[in-house]
Amino acid sequence: MPDRGGGPTGPRIRVGRPSRRVRTLLMTLAVLAVLAMAFVMFAGFWTDWLWYRSVHYSSVFTTTLWTKIGLFFVFGLLMAAAVGVNIWLAHKMRPPLSAMSMEQQSLDRYRMGIAPYKRWLLLAITSLVGLIAGASASGQWRTWLMWVNGVPFHQKDPQFHLDVSFYAFDLPWYRFLLGFGFAAAVLSLIAAALTHYLYGGLRITSPGARATAAATGHLSVLLGIFVALKAVAYWLDRYGLAVKSSDFKTTGNWTGLRYVDANAYLPAKTILFCIAVICALLFFATLWRRTWQLPVIGFGLMVLSAILIGGLYPAIVQKFQVQPNEQAKEAPYVEKNLKATREAYGIDGTDVTDYPGASTTKDKIKLRDDADNAASIRLMDPNVVSPTFQQLQQVRNYYGFPSNLDVDRYSKDGKDQDTVIGLRELNLEGIPKNNWINDHFRYTHGYGVVAAKGTEADSEGRPVFTEYNLPSRGDLGQYQQQIYYGEKTTQYSIVGGPQKEIDYSDDSGEKTTSYQGKSGVSLSSPVNRAAYAVAFGEPQILYSGAIGDGSRILYNRTPKERVEAVAPWLTIDGDAYPAVVDGKIQWIVDAYTTTNGYPYASRTTLGDTTADSLTAANNQRAVVAQQNQVNYIRNSVKATVDAYTGQVKLYQWDTKDPVLKTWMKAFPNTVQSKDSISPSLMAHLRYPQDLFKVQRELLTRYHVKDAQTFLSGSEVWQIPDDPTNESGDAVPPYYLSMKLPGQTSQAFSLTTTMTPNGRDNLSAFMSVNAEAGTGDYGRITILKLPTGRTVDGPKRVQSQFNSEPSIAETISLLERGHSKVEYGNLLTVPLDGGLLYVEPVYVRGGDLKYPLLRKVLVTFGGRTAFEDTLGEALSKVFGANSSTLPPENEGTTKPPTSNNPTVQEALNDAQKAFDKGQEALKKGDWQSYGEAQKDLEDALKRAEDAQSKADNTAGGSGNNSDKSSDKSSGGG
Repeated sequence: MPDRGGGPTGPRIRVGRPSRRVRTLLMTLAVLAVLAMAFVMFAGFWTDWLWYRSVHYSSVFTTTLWTKIGLFFVFGLLMAAAVGVNIWLAHKMRPPLSAMSMEQQSLDRYRMGIAPYKRWLLLAITSLVGLIAGASASGQWRTWLMWVNGVPFHQKDPQFHLDVSFYAFDLPWYRFLLGFGFAAAVLSLIAAALTHYLYGGLRITSPGARATAAATGHLSVLLGIFVALKAVAYWLDRYGLAVKSSDFKTTGNWTGLRYVDANAYLPAKTILFCIAVICALLFFATLWRRTWQLPVIGFGLMVLSAILIGGLYPAIVQKFQVQPNEQAKEAPYVEKNLKATREAYGIDGTDVTDYPGASTTKDKIKLRDDADNAASIRLMDPNVVSPTFQQLQQVRNYYGFPSNLDVDRYSKDGKDQDTVIGLRELNLEGIPKNNWINDHFRYTHGYGVVAAKGTEADSEGRPVFTEYNLPSRGDLGQYQQQIYYGEKTTQYSIVGGPQKEIDYSDDSGEKTTSYQGKSGVSLSSPVNRAAYAVAFGEPQILYSGAIGDGSRILYNRTPKERVEAVAPWLTIDGDAYPAVVDGKIQWIVDAYTTTNGYPYASRTTLGDTTADSLTAANNQRAVVAQQNQVNYIRNSVKATVDAYTGQVKLYQWDTKDPVLKTWMKAFPNTVQSKDSISPSLMAHLRYPQDLFKVQRELLTRYHVKDAQTFLSGSEVWQIPDDPTNESGDAVPPYYLSMKLPGQTSQAFSLTTTMTPNGRDNLSAFMSVNAEAGTGDYGRITILKLPTGRTVDGPKRVQSQFNSEPSIAETISLLERGHSKVEYGNLLTVPLDGGLLYVEPVYVRGGDLKYPLLRKVLVTFGGRTAFEDTLGEALSKVFGANSSTLPPENEGTTKPPTSNNPTVQEALNDAQKAFDKGQEALKKGDWQSYGEAQKDLEDALKRAEDAQSKADNTAGGSGNNSDKSSDKSSGGG
């Protein structure tokens, strides 16, 4: 007999069960693995709960959680029960004896194999389908909450005369239930059929009947349920026509019933509903007749009817009734679409007025004076001057400004002025040495606001700062300057413990602090520390000695991120902006309620509609959308986030919005009333950019009120590309204080231009009153230019500017060496029937690595000026000086001064070099101009060095403070 233990001379190997010690070890490891997985799941849940509790929005967390859990278990159990019961019934209805055939003999092996595990197999199958169905249903928590809390719109659709709430809140839930029913019916049918086949109730090759009477009745009932659900689907499809999207060749996306829908699809759906009901009854009748002949015939007729009535007949109506006279047939339905779309997007009150496009005033002095009063022309482009803020006011490398600053309004001496504002936020890339302690304990926050006049620059082209230095000082008074929450603050910090934080630093050394706010989550509990160590993948949180009593962890620190977390039912505007309100820095975030179920209102894609040249360059400005396809939007909520405490407040802004009222019912006590907005906060609220971009996109088509014109497409406009940007993206809207024709005073506005489809001349100028708290807030005005006159649009103006020989020559000179010309926002201002274009031109290069305002382009009535100051350019275009300003001061600012003699001497030299350069430029003496520019840079460098030395001696707050404080004489 062969040796089974090994070779003739080799050792014998024993093969058997592992030893008890090995089994115990394996079991212990398995238990530990399960516990570890459980703790990882617990850590995610626990940290989320702690965060929501820390921001006092725990009700949002619990409401969302319990809704998801409820939906998971209800629909998971329903699906498991549906499939399980049908498997059980099929097994119970199995024939007592199987036929003697090869097919059944093969199946006998499977039957015998699973016999000992039937219960476990049934439990596994039902659990699997239940888990999948429950997980899918839990994702419908928004649909459920909107259905159960929905409030009426008190507006009815023009076709079925149902309240809009049926389409916005009810229909989505009914469609989910219908989809769930179809899935349950199909899975039950498959499971029952397989069980019947396994146990002989269904036969493919066996002799005799192909199905037992019991199997026939069982499967017929399931098929009847499926067909009955199809009948319900046909009925709901009737209402779905009111929110169905289609395309017109001339007008693009269009929503609602058209002629073919109302006269072909609608009756077809009704007929198919009746046929499906009859077909379902025929399937149910097999319980008595025990034959599939009639239901199969009925099902075939239903499929044939769906093809002929639901597909072929509408195509015939479209081909032979609509196409020969489309405009006449579609006009009544287009009128419904026009009305509904305007209402759904809040553009029904748009004021469209004709505008001549050419000035009629001959008095040059009057035109020049009107230009001064028409708008507060913003020369500081917030999308260009961020590097200038960075260079002049960064102070330390670990501070930074966003790439796009913001425009706000601040009052001085009782007069509002447009202000470019940014926060000196923490920039971890500039920390001297990156390590865990520095990144998360020492460098935890930014410090201070930096602001500058939007309408002025000093004689060197730098901003006239109204808030400057570190700590910041200026026009804004006293306020909490630490910035723990901001757009650039994207990682967690641990504060308030034994490790001191760097508050700010100057030439006298570092100033430390310890966070005194109540924000964040306490790490005093070992469980909390372990949970965050797992959640953040950072073991040092568990055992680090830098964490002690009072330590708190701050995370989810960007304003948009915090608002989205506490209100997951809101769509967040892409541009959060800071404001100093009541001694605190507050981030202001606009938020929207949306729906995709407003009947007859055309849809828009938020991601595409709100994209422009700024969002393409800075993705942080993109809208945070809960649903990308919408056909109703309201700026229903204004939110604030405290830059120090992180406190989030939601204010009800649109008190009539039924979608917001629905969510306020679902999440009570999360949104404060509009009356809670303080006057100081109201002064900084503004009309949101993303809503304006959605509305302007719709108004390129929906500015017309006549159905025939809408269908012809002759009045379709487009948003022009940004002429100062080579990306080919749309021009962004601009905030600007301006006065429209017929108005007596300027109002803070959001403006844009529109051009004809496929052309570059101007079609319209659009603006909205952005000044919250005023009666005209939100009023949209469109100045429509005549079609018979060609008025240059932004792209043409920029092209003419670039092709002007004298301007091109000057640009070439400015770009000598390593310098680079950058174009600011091309602003459009209505003036005396014509349009005034103003564009600041910056130069970056040489020893100065940041843009400085060097020139101003002004175009009006075909005349173009390219001068050093706005005043000079306006006077040249209009051929007259302002009667309100002395000629020598027109458009200029007071040169900076300093108490330091050395600094003042350097500044005087800089002024002389600047004046010398301007004289050389006017004479066309390029060599002298280049020499003057070099002398100017040298003088400015000497002024910087002298002031920095003086600051070091006196313990000043930053090596750039001279520029800021000295400029204060011009507006600080």
